[in-house]
Amino acid sequence: MKRPRPPRRIVVGVDGSPASYEALRWAVQQAQLTGARLEAWGVYDVPGAAGWSGHVVDATYDAVQARQALSDEIRAVLARADDVPLEEHVSPGNPARVLTEASEGADLLVVGSRGRGGFASLLLGSVSQQCAMHAACPVVIVRSATFDAESGTESDS
Repeated sequence: MKRPRPPRRIVVGVDGSPASYEALRWAVQQAQLTGARLEAWGVYDVPGAAGWSGHVVDATYDAVQARQALSDEIRAVLARADDVPLEEHVSPGNPARVLTEASEGADLLVVGSRGRGGFASLLLGSVSQQCAMHAACPVVIVRSATFDAESGTESDS
């Protein structure tokens, strides 16, 4: 006797970068094709949480601000995606670790090639690289632009 398969689940990381917007668009299209539900994850760091000291930050304010930013980004990128069940999640911590943990039981993890931070000379960001190495499911890394090695910048393609 076959057990009913749980609904398909796609996890996507959203950090406000152009690559994460492309990852979100790609994940929505994949969810539409496969009937999966989509989980959009926004992750924020709290200074001092990783052992270095910074300015005192109200973690509640950061969570509220991060949740609002994620909702705003989703609305801006996905004007018409009403047919895809979408859950929004916001979590403090290391983005690679949070997304890797969220990938448990997922069918797919989708991330942008480079996020808001990092160095322009990197073709692949550290978060996407860590997710590709440690996720519990297949990973799709979406690029938003082509990299121009001579100028050290990315340009829209």
